[in-house]
Amino acid sequence: MAHLSITTSAAEQIRRVLEERGHGLGLRVSVKPSGCSGYSYVLDFADEAANDDVAFKEHGVSVFVAPEALEMLDGSEVDYVSEGLNRYFRFNNPNVKDQCGCGESFSV
Repeated sequence: MAHLSITTSAAEQIRRVLEERGHGLGLRVSVKPSGCSGYSYVLDFADEAANDDVAFKEHGVSVFVAPEALEMLDGSEVDYVSEGLNRYFRFNNPNVKDQCGCGESFSV
């Protein structure tokens, strides 16, 4: 069975955005072919769960993963980081074999 973990920092940000929006179930993650290395992460907030989504729950929040992304995301950690003025979700993905110089795309 696939596994995905959520850091405390990511959970706090997901919770904060859902509260600001006033609705939603959690974060939805998928991947799409893109960039120079092959794939990029696609993030959105889930207002409802799709029938085939796989849900991971940790620290009181849920992350929904599209089934076609499960193999590429298996074992990943979803984190939320602040670097200078930049704040963003970061994936610590053990399946990544290579990524582009800007970090926008990856290959598995």
